Amino acid sequence: MLAKRLPSILPPLNLQEALETTRIHSVAGKLGNHHALISRRPFRSPHHTISDVALVGGGGIPQPGEISLAHNGVLFLDELPEFKRTVLEVLRQPLEDRVITISRAKFFVDYPASFMLIAAMNPCPCGYYNHPHTECLCGPGNVQKYLNRISGPLFDRIDIHIEVIPVPFRELSNARASEKSETIREKVIEARKIQEKRFEGIPGTHCNAQMSSKLLRKVCSLDGACNAILKVAMEKLGLSARAFDRIIKVSRTIAVIDKQLEIKAEHMAEAIQYRSLDRDIRGKQLF
Repeated sequence: MLAKRLPSILPPLNLQEALETTRIHSVAGKLGNHHALISRRPFRSPHHTISDVALVGGGGIPQPGEISLAHNGVLFLDELPEFKRTVLEVLRQPLEDRVITISRAKFFVDYPASFMLIAAMNPCPCGYYNHPHTECLCGPGNVQKYLNRISGPLFDRIDIHIEVIPVPFRELSNARASEKSETIREKVIEARKIQEKRFEGIPGTHCNAQMSSKLLRKVCSLDGACNAILKVAMEKLGLSARAFDRIIKVSRTIAVIDKQLEIKAEHMAEAIQYRSLDRDIRGKQLF
């Protein structure tokens, strides 16, 4: 439910994004007769039995796959470990380059693939690992084996890992009004405007997630406190250089939402806490 609501808080498509999205869906034959221009961000949710070609694209006459149909939108993969390993591994290159290349003997085709990947998974096969009230029924080593279905390089390319704990009855039955999507969307739009202004004149870069490593060093300066916190996380969790960059990008975004010009220690600490799977996979505690 949370993943399906995500497009409702994202900024509306601008004209260039709408044209790109419409062209891709038109090539794939997914554009209805009554839609001249796609105005809403795509949300694609393929089943875990999907094939490599259906996800990436291809065929005798190359067609866009699900990752290109999710361009400028959201690609949601439910029950992530149930996908075939080969299917998941093909996500690594488009997540990094935001484009997918389909090669044939006489030609090749580039399809854009700038999407937001959202994935959901159980903590173990029975679903009760780390549950506060129900005992996990999985045998020794089964939890780690289940997590190992997803490679470390793919986990590295996912910016935020969130553990969703069970919601108690008193909160489910609480009639307290929550923050509306419209309010959250206004905050997201405001943050995106700040980022677009910062990256004005830099082709292909409109938000923090699209920063190159070189641009990251230029835009995201860290003070002594931030460096100290990040150093502890890198050493204790054994994080890669890619995870290092992504933590800084997330902390930069948190600072923007907090309306701060520079990254503070609390922003860095929050961004590191969003790497929960790095702790679970390696069996380590950060502090």
